[in-house]
Amino acid sequence: MTDDLPADPPPEPAPRSGGPDELRALAAPRRLSVDDHMFTAPALPGTFRLQLFTAPGTRPVAVATQIAGAEGMSLMNGVERFTGEVWERHCPDQDLPPVWVERQLEPQGALKETRFRRVVFAGADRYRPRGPRWSVITPEELQDLVGATVATDRGVGYVPRAVEPEPRLVFTECAVVRLARPRPFRESACMPAGVPWWQRWTRQVLPRRGDARSCCWYHGGDWHAVNAMALELLERASAQSVEPDNMEEFATAHAAAAAATRWETEALASLFSVANAIQPASQTGYINGQHRAQAMLEAGVQRTVVLHHVDQT
Repeated sequence: MTDDLPADPPPEPAPRSGGPDELRALAAPRRLSVDDHMFTAPALPGTFRLQLFTAPGTRPVAVATQIAGAEGMSLMNGVERFTGEVWERHCPDQDLPPVWVERQLEPQGALKETRFRRVVFAGADRYRPRGPRWSVITPEELQDLVGATVATDRGVGYVPRAVEPEPRLVFTECAVVRLARPRPFRESACMPAGVPWWQRWTRQVLPRRGDARSCCWYHGGDWHAVNAMALELLERASAQSVEPDNMEEFATAHAAAAAATRWETEALASLFSVANAIQPASQTGYINGQHRAQAMLEAGVQRTVVLHHVDQT
């Protein structure tokens, strides 16, 4: 009779993906098996330092370090393809992609902080991870995860890109309704691809105000208020001959004087950052900024600020 046998204990819940329990489950002593100071992938215009930590029977941990705005495609924009390339090239027998940690080195004085960030993917086909989500991982947590020393700098093997004639940067006012149709990615729950023409014109007549939501950063505040500050700031900067490279700092000071919220300050600074501004492109629609453009179109914002690169002649 099996009725007298003790019941099997209930299965323990799986560690929450990306949480501290999962990090502890993944932690193990590893060794640095790859330290490529100029890792790049075919057809991807971006470089970074790759530190890959491995040990038998453990999942590899990849730490990618890049200088923001100086190495082509950013770690964030290329994370799926960069991770897939490292997976295929250095650990092709693994069923899952390497644990991915990235560090974007921001310029001194930038509003954004330089931090390690763990990327957790929603799923992966062979060498094709998808659905990335970012969270901060502390140096102590990373040390425990890897079980070895992780370099925090770009490394002596970094080779700066060849100096090319730099285009002239120009911030200009732009009608939001005339921006290309956004095709945002990674925020499918709250940003289905694109905004049809009828909806963008409807929102111009019936704008949404005060519609902050918690679904993502892009919907987290009032773009009407931010762009009102941006247009005023653009006019003041022109009168004071502020250089484009100094506009982000100028915007941050303006936001502080206006007692703006933290979100409004970040949003305003993003519009005047030469690395993160909305940049239309004739061929692809956007070099940067399509998530912000989508959020503005949904809210019915009429005018914003964009960045153009004008070739020197």
